Amino acid sequence: MRFALIFCATVFWMTAFGALPQAISEGTSSRPTHGVPGIQQQLDQLAQTAENATSTKAPTTITIPNGTYHFYFDQGIRQTHYISNHDQSNPKSIGIVMENLKNVTLDCQNSLFIFHGKMLPIVMKNCVDCSVKNLRVDFDHPAIAQVEILKNTDDGITIKIANEHQFELENNQLFFHGDGWRYTPGSGIAFDPRKRNLVYNTADLQVNLQNVQPVEERVFFCPNWKDAKLVPGTIVALRPWDRPAPAFFLYQNTNTTLESIKVHYAEGMGLLAQVCDGIHLNGFAVCLRESDQPGVEGSRYFTAQADATHFSGCKGLILSENGLYENMMDDAINVHGTYLKVVKRVDDQTLECRYMHDQSWGFHWGDSGDTVQFIRSKTMEILSESNVIASIEPVDQPTEFGVRVFRIRFEKPVPAEVVESGAFGVENLTWTPEVIFRKNIVRNNRARGALFSTPRKTIVEDNLFDHTSGTAILLCGDCNGWFETGACREVVIRRNQFINSLTSMFQFTNAIISIYPEIPDLGSQKQYFHGGNKDAILIEDNIFETFDKPLVYAKSLDGLTFRNNTVRTNHDFPAFHWNTHAFLFERVQNIQIEHNQFDWNFNPKEDILTK
Repeated sequence: MRFALIFCATVFWMTAFGALPQAISEGTSSRPTHGVPGIQQQLDQLAQTAENATSTKAPTTITIPNGTYHFYFDQGIRQTHYISNHDQSNPKSIGIVMENLKNVTLDCQNSLFIFHGKMLPIVMKNCVDCSVKNLRVDFDHPAIAQVEILKNTDDGITIKIANEHQFELENNQLFFHGDGWRYTPGSGIAFDPRKRNLVYNTADLQVNLQNVQPVEERVFFCPNWKDAKLVPGTIVALRPWDRPAPAFFLYQNTNTTLESIKVHYAEGMGLLAQVCDGIHLNGFAVCLRESDQPGVEGSRYFTAQADATHFSGCKGLILSENGLYENMMDDAINVHGTYLKVVKRVDDQTLECRYMHDQSWGFHWGDSGDTVQFIRSKTMEILSESNVIASIEPVDQPTEFGVRVFRIRFEKPVPAEVVESGAFGVENLTWTPEVIFRKNIVRNNRARGALFSTPRKTIVEDNLFDHTSGTAILLCGDCNGWFETGACREVVIRRNQFINSLTSMFQFTNAIISIYPEIPDLGSQKQYFHGGNKDAILIEDNIFETFDKPLVYAKSLDGLTFRNNTVRTNHDFPAFHWNTHAFLFERVQNIQIEHNQFDWNFNPKEDILTK
């Protein structure tokens, strides 16, 4: 006889807890209710239940009625979180916290959550099989300030400030402000007012808002700001460099799903996932907010202050599909781990290792039983065979919360050359993910399209990279600056369309696809950083539409295949790149370039340069 155990799903409608949509009426200064009434209490109650639940706990859905909800800095949940690649400013004010939950779905019914002041909108921590769906996130006064160029002369630039921004003039200097923040920007990004992509060959603008003179309401003459490329009508997003928090922060979760979510603005990244096992993004978007009028575009030209999505020290499968990533200030996706620098050799099996970058420290790095490897920072070469963590403990903190230095004991002796007087890093190979990035649109953003640094299989397929301004796809690796791991061993880039990448020069912009590890002493390198077999990096069946020449750049790579691709040139912009070769290779072996279609007379002797 067979028995079936059936778990019935539970659905909570938040209207039963008094959750009603709120909105600020035009022409009034009334302040709506903070957040979604009852939502945090319900989540906390479920967390208490989940503590004693089995892994087969029946699914629970919390449904929020469609509407607009406002969250305020002074009423947020105060928590401390150390978030990779962000400012470690604490405590943070949080809108909603999902913590210690199992099999819970938060369905927001396409509601709009508007955040006021410096806030971290959504935190998911220590959750298993949980999801959030059907949500839009925005801020009332974004820290990126948008201005329109009205006039540009030899004497200076006249600007008009967009209506949504709060500002003040102090000693003839413009300051923008919101709840808990105030700054004057020193840089900006220029957007074409019609196409909403970055203005050709502008990159990061230098902005000077001193000695400013008022002209009329929201209009100012800026005599210290001069840039001939900014024609009247150009929209400029004035940026601070702060990254206080992402819109979504995921930490130590297992099997997380984010579905049909739109982030219209984030003070840092749209999503930061850290030390998570298995993430599925389906229809996740960091995108411009639509106008209230059907068919009319919204007034903003910018979205996130940094990356749209970012994955630090994760494992399992990262599946990102059907997304839209536009007008953000960095990558659509960045996947990497974090090298710890060796700062002390305690004995032959014990090292003290440190987080190095000021925006990446304070969080879990590894466990007993994790496999690691050692790397020489100057040449980015792997030392001997891998090792295993026997024990790991914080040195400078009582727990790993807020830690910078770990004492790590390994199962086998550490190579004798790994000492504090040298420059060596440690990479955790266990916490590295597989990645599938497919059917996404990446467009009109600053710097890069997608960045991958993982030794496990990475598939980039059926995406549109449209005016990414810098490199469309970057394979990196760095044990000297950001300390972001690591080498790519198997990457497939297929059936993508690339339209007019490389319209500006940023870091790592040597070609549309750049394989560009940071290696201070390439001349002394004996190994290869990326690859390891003839098809390690496989680029096939893609369409490149470009106004310039560089297609692929690679450095320190063993195994590159570029086949069955179609390359079409256009005259949308003047060619300007310093790299005048379709393929540029520095210390690369096992190269195959075959069966491609070029709309010019491709000549390997001229179009391929190998150093």
